[in-house]
Amino acid sequence: MALTLDHYRAISYEATEPQITDLDELRQLRKWEVAIGYRIFAAMRWGQLGDGHISARDPELTDHFWLLGYGINFGDATVNNLTLVGPEGAEASEEGINYAAFNIHWPILAARQDLVSAAHVHTPFGTPWSANVKPFQPISQESCAVVFNQSIYRGEDLEVVSVSGGERIAQAMGDTNTCILANHGLLTAGRSPAAAVGNFVTAERVAEVHVKSPAAKPISEEAAKEVYASLHIGDMGWRIFQWLARDLVPDPAVVLA
Repeated sequence: MALTLDHYRAISYEATEPQITDLDELRQLRKWEVAIGYRIFAAMRWGQLGDGHISARDPELTDHFWLLGYGINFGDATVNNLTLVGPEGAEASEEGINYAAFNIHWPILAARQDLVSAAHVHTPFGTPWSANVKPFQPISQESCAVVFNQSIYRGEDLEVVSVSGGERIAQAMGDTNTCILANHGLLTAGRSPAAAVGNFVTAERVAEVHVKSPAAKPISEEAAKEVYASLHIGDMGWRIFQWLARDLVPDPAVVLA
């Protein structure tokens, strides 16, 4: 199947993440998903204070990753203004590197070779929920997709000014795809940028339910596992990204400029 990025394909029950072997095409797809992801966040009015980042592992230089250059508004993200960052944070001009992103994302992607992308931004409900330093409970349908795949980082280094801080986050994250950063916010990951972004928006919706329903009664673990199993959990984040992108970024060609 030819790689098509200037328009969206129809959503269907049979749709799955594209399997691409050509490294140049895979790189372009990952960058496209990152740019669309930033624009999704912008449309949701996240990252307006310059907080947040989405990464994508390069398929050839696998210890490098792409993210939006520092100082660029999320709503202006394109495949051409992403920055390639290496292990020492030295692959871009100094002023173009988002060092907070490097300190968090590089250790996570280095520790988790199964992952391609991570996403983090300060949000209206993820950040206040994180101040409780408590895990999510199965109190909504979306919550059931997260509760069996979550972790908490309890460190107080909210600025994450060094790679060692990111390493501690990676250690706390373990093999999960959603990490609650205490007093800081949410961080999610996935096998593609689309999955990481979809997972993040899901986690934020889960946080909203928790913040707005402090006395909620969780369903049983058995019932929660049944919901979990029914949500196409392996590619749920990717599927949610498809809906978000089509609604919030109607013309995907805008990120190809």
